[in-house]
Amino acid sequence: MWTHRSWQGRLLAHPLAAHLRLRHYAGWCNAVEGNTTFYATPARDTVASWADQTDPDFRFVLKIPKLVTHERRLAGADEALGAFLDAIEPLGPRVHALWIQLPGSFGPGEVATLARFLHRLPRSHRYAVEVRHPAFFTDAAAARLLEAALAAVAAEWVPFDTTAFFARPPTSDAEREAWTRKPRLPLRSAASTDRPIVRYLGRDDTARTIEGWQHWVDVVAGWLREGRSPTFFVHTPDNADAPVLARRFHDDVRARVPELEALPQPLPIEPLTLF
Repeated sequence: MWTHRSWQGRLLAHPLAAHLRLRHYAGWCNAVEGNTTFYATPARDTVASWADQTDPDFRFVLKIPKLVTHERRLAGADEALGAFLDAIEPLGPRVHALWIQLPGSFGPGEVATLARFLHRLPRSHRYAVEVRHPAFFTDAAAARLLEAALAAVAAEWVPFDTTAFFARPPTSDAEREAWTRKPRLPLRSAASTDRPIVRYLGRDDTARTIEGWQHWVDVVAGWLREGRSPTFFVHTPDNADAPVLARRFHDDVRARVPELEALPQPLPIEPLTLF
């Protein structure tokens, strides 16, 4: 996601043509979750426009279509997967990882299916797997089984940290909606590879969001010192200030690791004038 109604005219210029929206988002953040690819494979020309709007070091973490992960459960979807891989080819090195988000019902008994799927994927991409079955977080044997499957192909385990969100009852409509939809799982903060990816869900209250990510500031700073290249995505239920919060998190980490490169400067919201 790189456009949001509440960002328009406040964080991003408005109105903006479709072929400029990502360019303006990339002034705020240097990575994006490609969630729309979960619902439909984009046209190759559309993806080429994404490449045109971003620098080669911009990071896309693109979700593999739900037809592959949820409807076919990683089996018998070669045609759909091939079409997706062909469509994203114009992004080149910007594809930081392909994100395999699995349904909550995908449990330890299906790890062998995941392992076969991962082994068949082209090695030209990196892969990151998000699981939501509780057993992977509470059963040590299930966790080891998954870790072994991921390690065999150097794939990352993506944690979706909702612990700060579920720490207190919801106080807004957006929080109440998220309360019914988001997974409630134990915290996991171990890196599997040199490219850890974290998804963090805070609250609509900025102070609560910042309070909840303090653990991750320490973890991400440690990963950087170890030579890893982490990607951290910040969400809130309404996402109204997500780009601002992402930059705040980056600043908090940079205070611990001063050699971390600064984020780009956002583009002007309104055209520059002489007066």
